[in-house]
Amino acid sequence: MSRHLTLHDISDLRAYERERDELRRRIIELKRRRRVAVGPVISVVFENRDTIRFQIQEMARAERMLRDEAIQGELDAYNPLIPEAGQLSATMFLELTSEEDLRRWLPQLVGVERALQLHLGPASERAAGAPAGAPAGVVVGAVPEAAHEASLTRETVTSAVHYVRFELDPDQVERFAAGPASLVVDHPRYHESAVLSDEVRRELLRDLRP
Repeated sequence: MSRHLTLHDISDLRAYERERDELRRRIIELKRRRRVAVGPVISVVFENRDTIRFQIQEMARAERMLRDEAIQGELDAYNPLIPEAGQLSATMFLELTSEEDLRRWLPQLVGVERALQLHLGPASERAAGAPAGAPAGVVVGAVPEAAHEASLTRETVTSAVHYVRFELDPDQVERFAAGPASLVVDHPRYHESAVLSDEVRRELLRDLRP
């Protein structure tokens, strides 16, 4: 059964105002368990049905969307970011807050959306500094979301936001569950890794399993 949102899942503006404060608190806590910093510049937030619903609700609120056609346009754009079983879907952020950092990093990190990897098992331990010669693990590369790639990918400068997906087969899901697992950015100008905590892996298993 698809996890995609429909018009029936999106509250109208008045109803949303009544639930907004509580929903915001819940989503902040949810994203805390789904955010991973990979080095000093990049962070990754793993999306699910709840985070995407919140994003659509906030956009509808900000833009005063009252017509079903406008809401449906947002659903069509963001439903592909909701992972189905066996998938992880993520937003990659380049955490650049100054004009100087933007000018420095955006040209250097062209192609970074294809340099993000999920390392499972011993490969994860090695990425985090385990001794050389450890048995090989599994590396799953990120694939940019096709619906957004065309507008975000450039030859000479990258975007500060990218949407990517990991596809795991059943064996890889079980490797992920057993741990360890790491996110790795293997880019010519940026080599960083982060081991996923048990809390993060437990949270993401909700996405990976039916």
